[in-house]
Amino acid sequence: MVALRRIAYYKDRAREDSRRVMAYRNAADIVERLDDAQRETLGRSNGWQSLPGIGPKTATVIAQAWAGREPDALVELRSTAKDLGGGALRAALKGDLHLHSNWSDGSAPIAEMMAAAQALGHEYCALTDHSPRLTVANGLSPDRLRQQLDVIDELREQFAPMRILTGIEVDILDDGSLDQEPELLQRLDIVVASVHSKLKMDAAAMTRRMVRAVSGGQADILGHCTGRLVEGNRGTRPESAFDAEQVFTACRDHGTAVEINSRPERRDPPTRLLQLALDIGCDFSIDTDAHAPGQLDFLGYGAQRALDSGVPAERIINTWPVDKLLAWAGS
Repeated sequence: MVALRRIAYYKDRAREDSRRVMAYRNAADIVERLDDAQRETLGRSNGWQSLPGIGPKTATVIAQAWAGREPDALVELRSTAKDLGGGALRAALKGDLHLHSNWSDGSAPIAEMMAAAQALGHEYCALTDHSPRLTVANGLSPDRLRQQLDVIDELREQFAPMRILTGIEVDILDDGSLDQEPELLQRLDIVVASVHSKLKMDAAAMTRRMVRAVSGGQADILGHCTGRLVEGNRGTRPESAFDAEQVFTACRDHGTAVEINSRPERRDPPTRLLQLALDIGCDFSIDTDAHAPGQLDFLGYGAQRALDSGVPAERIINTWPVDKLLAWAGS
């Protein structure tokens, strides 16, 4: 049911509780599994709530859509959706280079994430599910990543002319090596390298770890560099300590972009470090780190931060045409 998925989209965009949002996505899955005869019977009797997993709110949406009208909940959500910022810089972004599907810890299938990206007008979109060490996020083993690459190949024609780029958010391990087979990383279009463990490592060790990760020739983007959380249902978390001048200089010298992570609970890097990376001469990537379709619109948040800090559009790699982007990443 398109209406249920659109409601989930707007609720994700508005940062509502993900468990409640999933009720709408799950209800859509339930209705889509029914055959035409079952839908006809339930529609005539308004018996949608007799289905396990369909509650009063989702049943109302289904009934209104079945009757040929736009559900009230969808009308309200669309009318109250706020502009997330970014202005002309947001409009200049051609794609998103960091997002997750339900292959790792995202809430939606690859096709649903890509359909949302296409609806936003993206020219390209990189799927970057987690790497194996992050077991809490169902990180992809080498074999699962190879399977995912096959799935992406099968989806390319469906979403053309938007380009689906292959990618990964690979963990930066304690010694600065990357958590995936090197030959697999070479096959991917975009590699986002991020620290997810031992965030309280002492500053000197963390600096060595990050410098090695961005200097090895395989990391295209340094993801959410400080690891901080400033709000949200996961609580808050302080910044990791490291020599930012050393890390950003290594990023500049080795062609690794610094991510401006658009998630409101991250706002990473902090403004002072964003300014430092700009002064050092780094390139940037404004990414959503989306884990649900509606979060793909978070680009506005990141674009506004870049705008406020005076980051030129030409230094943001996802304003570039796809051929220039891929040539840069491949180099």
